[in-house]
Amino acid sequence: MKYFHRTSLTPDEVIASAASYFGARMGPTHEGRRARRFSSGLGQVSITVEAEGGHYTLIGIETDQPGESELDKVAKRFLTTVHAQADRRHVVRGAY
Repeated sequence: MKYFHRTSLTPDEVIASAASYFGARMGPTHEGRRARRFSSGLGQVSITVEAEGGHYTLIGIETDQPGESELDKVAKRFLTTVHAQADRRHVVRGAY
């Protein structure tokens, strides 16, 4: 599954958040300047970030699992935490 999110955080802030969030749950298998890949018994997740025109960063997350798998829930939860990091008024909710 692929997920996308646009944020006002910088690419470096997003990569640091991804390393912290996924690194606590999974082992890193690839580290690039604007990309990270993590793996565990749940599967693999890849995160890419790219500066988009203006003040935005586009986050792409791809898992090797079908939709609504446990790993997909973890990936979506990360995007929710990024949203909360960018907008302190956002409340993290959801069953994922």
